Amino acid sequence: MFQSILVPIDLADTDLAKPAIETAASLSKSSGGLVRLVNVMPITPVMLAEYVPPDFEIQQRQSSEEALAIVARESGIDSKRISVTVRQGGIYHEVLEEAADIGADLIVMTSHRPSMQSYFLGSNAGHVVRYAKCSVLVVRH
Repeated sequence: MFQSILVPIDLADTDLAKPAIETAASLSKSSGGLVRLVNVMPITPVMLAEYVPPDFEIQQRQSSEEALAIVARESGIDSKRISVTVRQGGIYHEVLEEAADIGADLIVMTSHRPSMQSYFLGSNAGHVVRYAKCSVLVVRH
């Protein structure tokens, strides 16, 4: 059914992603599909750039890749059927770009319960749901 499943991961709150990872694992197992975990690093604001070391973004990327590899190992998904990547930019934009790049036919993500702020400003999950060219499953924590 689903051959390519993308799961966005917020490394600051990996517990929030567990239901999405479990759902993706189950779906990929039943369909024989592949799972791709993606983490999106924010762009360092220009006004802060002079205060961080020159290799700050490289260090951040390495840390993110290592943390994502741990999440992948702990997911219970066969290592041949799971991969990870780290992107940099706006969260929902990069999630949609990664989905297009890998030809994802499903994005599985978790979302916080809506608050007043997200009703007015929108959330990353909301943007992904609205603009994805593939199916999106939002799993509530």
